[in-house]
Amino acid sequence: MLRAFEKGADGVSIIGCMEGDCHYKTGNLRARKRVEQVQKILNTIGLEGERAQMYNLSSSDGPLFVKYAQEMDERIRNLGPNPMKKKKKNAA
Repeated sequence: MLRAFEKGADGVSIIGCMEGDCHYKTGNLRARKRVEQVQKILNTIGLEGERAQMYNLSSSDGPLFVKYAQEMDERIRNLGPNPMKKKKKNAA
């Protein structure tokens, strides 16, 4: 996730299984902890932690996926572009 932001991503969303219903048993719980760690790091370095989000849904719930994608899109549009893009361009 951090690499995506370093490369200039404006936001990253992680979609995981419903809690308690993961093929990898605790994979979605570990993913949630990682997203929370990334949010803290982003806040520490001056980026908005909300740029990284975790969502849980069933693979058969297409309408909810659309809702989450739209929610993330709106959040990122409100936050604006990743400020690291500007720093990277100026350094070049």
